[in-house]
Amino acid sequence: MQTILHKNDLEKDIIFSDVVAADCEMMGLQPTRDPLCLIQLYDGKGDCHLVQFINKNFDAPNLKKLLSSDKQFIFHYARHDMAAIKHDLGIMIKNVFCSKISSLINRTYSSAHGYKDLCKELLNVDISKKAQSSDWSNPDLTNEQISYAATDVMYLHAIKARLDEMSKRQGREDLVKKCTQFLQTRVELDLRGWNNDIFAHSSR
Repeated sequence: MQTILHKNDLEKDIIFSDVVAADCEMMGLQPTRDPLCLIQLYDGKGDCHLVQFINKNFDAPNLKKLLSSDKQFIFHYARHDMAAIKHDLGIMIKNVFCSKISSLINRTYSSAHGYKDLCKELLNVDISKKAQSSDWSNPDLTNEQISYAATDVMYLHAIKARLDEMSKRQGREDLVKKCTQFLQTRVELDLRGWNNDIFAHSSR
C-alpha cells in the first residue's frame, strides 16, 4: 500500500471498492469554527489517498462525487467527521459505519473505546497518536503527519470485521444499525447548535 497525497481534490480515474475507510483532520474539535484540512480514504485493497485542502479550497468535485455515492464509509467517531464534511464540503454521507458506536454497544466490558484501544485489543497492533495534535493547515505536511494520517484508516476494515462478529454473537446488530442511522440527524443537531444531549433529564 502506498500513501498518495492530493491537493484539494482526488484525481478523476481513482476507483474505490464499495467499503471505504475514512477519517478527517481539522484544526480543532468545532466544525463551525475549525476548518477541515485533510481527508484520508482507504478501501482496504489499493492505496491510501489523502486529500489536503489548501487555503480552505473546498471545491473538490471528484471527492464530493465519491462522498455522495452509495458506498459505505467506515469512520471512528463518525459524528465529528460527518459534521466537518457537511459543514465544509456540503455533503451529508448516507451510508456509514462508526466503529466507536459499535464498540460502545458491543464492548460493554471496557471503558476504552478509542481507535488506538481498538487496534490494540482487537488486532494486537500498537499505533502512535503523537501527531494527532499538530498543525494540519500547514501546506507542507511532515512525513510523520502523513504516516499518522494513513494509520488512522489503515485498520478500520479489520476493526469493523471484528466488531461485526461481536454484534452478531450478542444479537446487537440492529442496535448498531439504528444508532448509526441516527447519525445524520445528530450531525444536523450539532451543526445547528444542539450539541448537548437532548435526551438527558434536566430540571426546569
